[in-house]
Amino acid sequence: MDIFEDYEKEKRTINLYAANGVALAITAAAAAFFGVAFYFIWRPQHFLSIQQSLLFALIFIAGIVVHELIHGFFFGLYARNGFKSIRFGVMWQMLTPYCHCKEPLKVKHYFLGALMPALLLGIIPAVIALFNGSGMMLLFGIIFTGAAAGDFMVVWMLRKEHPESYVQDHPSEAGCFVFRKRGKV
Repeated sequence: MDIFEDYEKEKRTINLYAANGVALAITAAAAAFFGVAFYFIWRPQHFLSIQQSLLFALIFIAGIVVHELIHGFFFGLYARNGFKSIRFGVMWQMLTPYCHCKEPLKVKHYFLGALMPALLLGIIPAVIALFNGSGMMLLFGIIFTGAAAGDFMVVWMLRKEHPESYVQDHPSEAGCFVFRKRGKV
C-alpha cells in the first residue's frame, strides 16, 4: 500500500538561470553586509595574497563538495531508508552539483537539509571572520551564502506548505514534488 495514496502530488521547480541571478544578488548583498562590517572592524591593508588566492581556489572546490554532503547528511537523517536514499551528481548543462533524496521528507526536515549548507558554510564563517579578521574566511562565507541561492529559492517556494505535507526532490530538475494530504491547503 502506498503511504501517499491520500495525498495529491504537485511538481514545483525553479529556473536555474533565475537561480544564478539570485545567487549573484545574494552574494552581492552578503559582500556588502559582511564586507563593510569587516572593513570597519579590521581596516585591512590588502585582502588576499596570491598564495592565499590559490589556496582559496582549492578550498572553494572542496566547499562545493562539502555543501552537497551537508545536504545529504541532513536529508539522510530524516529519510525512512536513511543514507541509502541519497544520491549525488552534476547537472552538466549548468555545471550545477546536486544532492538528491529519493524519498519524501516532511517539510520541516526538508527545510533543515536545504538550509544547513548556507548556515554552516556561508553565514557562520562570515560571522567568524568578523571576529578573527580572516579575509579568506570572509570571502568563503560570502561565496557560500550566495551558493545557496537555489536552496533559498526552493525553501521560499515551499514556505506556505502545510506542516503535514511532504517534499521530495525532483530527480532531474531543480525543484521538488509536494505531497499534500487531500483536503489540506
